[in-house]
Amino acid sequence: MPPDDMEVIRESVTVEHLAGLAESGFGSLVKAVVDVDKGILAIGGEMHADEEAVLLGLGSSQTDLWGINLYPSQYGQSDWIEFDSMINIRPRQGNRSRGVDDPTVQEKIVAIVARLVRS
Repeated sequence: MPPDDMEVIRESVTVEHLAGLAESGFGSLVKAVVDVDKGILAIGGEMHADEEAVLLGLGSSQTDLWGINLYPSQYGQSDWIEFDSMINIRPRQGNRSRGVDDPTVQEKIVAIVARLVRS
């Protein structure tokens, strides 16, 4: 079970829910970690590493977890998902930046977020 301030999203949530999390946290963004294999999302942590730990505890594989930031006020725009997290630096997987360098992985992340977040 995730800590009280974090949620594992398996079914859809509203962008309004994300906006509320953003307001109570960082103001304009919600940190999230996506499991590209299981198609789930952890949100509400102070750091991507916290959300990553929750998903690892639920059986996710490290290689499938990617950190992103969601900007609820920009929902529906191309820049509402930001691929930027320290957990994404993985030289062994060929990802040497805080972003998500593989376009295929980016597409999977976008599809999962699109399925799990609704207006």
